[in-house]
Amino acid sequence: MTSTAFRHRLRIFGLVAFCLACGPVVAADLVVSAAASLTDGFRAVGVAYEKTRPGTHVVFNFAASDVLLRQVEQGAPVDVFASADEAAMDKAVAGKVVDATSRRDFASNTLVLIVPMGTGQAITAPTDLATPAVKRVAYGDPASVPVGRYTKAALEAAKLWDVVSAKGVLAQNVRQSLDYVARGEVDAGFVFATDAAVAKGRVRVVATVPTPVPVRYPIASVAGSKQADEARAFRDFVLSAEGQGILARYGFGAP
Repeated sequence: MTSTAFRHRLRIFGLVAFCLACGPVVAADLVVSAAASLTDGFRAVGVAYEKTRPGTHVVFNFAASDVLLRQVEQGAPVDVFASADEAAMDKAVAGKVVDATSRRDFASNTLVLIVPMGTGQAITAPTDLATPAVKRVAYGDPASVPVGRYTKAALEAAKLWDVVSAKGVLAQNVRQSLDYVARGEVDAGFVFATDAAVAKGRVRVVATVPTPVPVRYPIASVAGSKQADEARAFRDFVLSAEGQGILARYGFGAP
């Protein structure tokens, strides 16, 4: 297979994955691709936004930020991109797949260490992950998942990355990492505080983990969107007092 044919096959695969993720899309839909950790908060924002814009239907596609970016690069019909870190949005700007002038930070979060509820493991801090009793630790793949990048940077700063990564169970997005812990398939895991909150009763937060770079979420209109005005209106609603209030109810901080 030639390299051109291989790239074409990858492009088709990415577009198929997008279609499976967000379901049927019609021309009037506003398609918002957003980081997995925004799932609950953005769904609530979408409901509120539709009430202010009669006739508008918001379709969400949630996944790891880098996966969403690849879908946009491959031509997926997306109008708004919201990432869980600046790195993914920086790539989007550099690749000119978003309108750089529309980029805004709209939320913040914190990285936390969680364990399964009722675990017998004595884990109270990241340093405890170095003990022989801890065998498996879940976190997002740093190569494609923002929470994984934050985790790696935090553990490198604490000089724990080598020992923890040797026990690593890589997740495709932050919600998968959460599920691994909630199901007791790993001894501990790293997620955002907002994700831990949706699994209350199934996981327990044992530590808030400082990150060298603050956890911030940027949003931007996708370049070439056929609904540029609607895309900016959605962004403005996310940044509005009402939008910020909804995100706050789901545990997100101010940008």
